[in-house]
Amino acid sequence: MTRRLLDAPEPLVVDLGYGASPVTTLEMAGRLRTIRPDLRVVGLEIDPERVVPGRDGVTFARGGFELAGLRPNLVRAFNVLRQYPESAVPQAWSTILAGLAPNGLLLDGTCDELGRRCAWILLDRTGPLSLTLAWDPFTVDQPSDIAERLPKALIHRNIPGEPIHALLTAADRAWSHTAPLAPYGPRARWRHAANLLREQGFPLRPQRRRLRDNQLTIPWSAVAPR
Repeated sequence: MTRRLLDAPEPLVVDLGYGASPVTTLEMAGRLRTIRPDLRVVGLEIDPERVVPGRDGVTFARGGFELAGLRPNLVRAFNVLRQYPESAVPQAWSTILAGLAPNGLLLDGTCDELGRRCAWILLDRTGPLSLTLAWDPFTVDQPSDIAERLPKALIHRNIPGEPIHALLTAADRAWSHTAPLAPYGPRARWRHAANLLREQGFPLRPQRRRLRDNQLTIPWSAVAPR
């Protein structure tokens, strides 16, 4: 994602469905501008009463899955599809992806009110690429606690026989197995648990830098619904 924003001649990011307050939109703009100071950010809301005046270099407008005719390089849509039935997800994805700039990306995710439990699917115009689960290591007891925040495409699939259920079950088992490492902290413990999952054949992507949250990223093909 960082590389695509760096390579874009005039990078544009859309925060779709920012809700009653644009706090997260403004936070996202601040963080992404450390990568590209010239980044343009637009917050879109389908409810006209939630459209607020622009501030801190961020514009707000009315818009839905059609992206108000914009051609963004990145769309963040958190807690948006959660409101829709699972059957509506493919069409929503298709509509958003069709509006992206070439090499554009979509983050379809869900998080709790404080951002302590997050899950998102990364997509490009070809479809879903990966699933990421991230959680505050000090407020979550075990990896499967994130299940309640799975994106709409997966939240009803956490049942025996589905890949996402197998992943979360194995993650809990690995977490339990690494209990002797608890005195070193939940981040160190999770790194060892994640290595156990890799040894069991789960294609988790390696953690390349120190993170505040515990995190798991896996190719979509390994968790796609059957």
